[in-house]
Amino acid sequence: MTNRILPKHIGLIAVGSGLIAASIYWLMMSVTLAHIEAVSGHVPFDMRPAGYAPTQAAALLEALGVDGRDYYLSRQLALDTLYPAMLALTMIATICWLGQRMPNSRFVCFGIALSVASALFDYVENLGIMAMIWSWPSVFVPLVHAASSVTILKSVSTTLAVLMVLLAGFNWARQPKAKIHL
Repeated sequence: MTNRILPKHIGLIAVGSGLIAASIYWLMMSVTLAHIEAVSGHVPFDMRPAGYAPTQAAALLEALGVDGRDYYLSRQLALDTLYPAMLALTMIATICWLGQRMPNSRFVCFGIALSVASALFDYVENLGIMAMIWSWPSVFVPLVHAASSVTILKSVSTTLAVLMVLLAGFNWARQPKAKIHL
């Protein structure tokens, strides 16, 4: 990556989107997901990185009740519509910013691809959760397996994307100093 291709203020984009993503994450963790867990007594779908079985999905949906399922749709999933894009933008901008000192553009491209994949899997996960809530009290087992699988893929790709950002930071710190634009 060369400085000519990147916006002059890629670092500011990374910081700004990071603050927005962190704020949304804090709101989800401390308010919406905490409320869902308190109401149902079960860990929400979004917080199960290893996935879930149809019986676990049914137990959560049953325990939420009508109001809890509506809250999941109208509050949690509304916030989770903004979060994946902001997280991906943060990781992409950070990798590009730090990548200005990296000779290996494949590393940067791979980090970007993982960031985009994590957002896409998060959106597909949200669609699966919506479909499960809308189809309740019916539990369509293939839908639960598909949603659970996407949750696992989201968790793996997000973890790998964050590791790429950390590796980019480590590599950046080891490179000779060069002029970097915020």
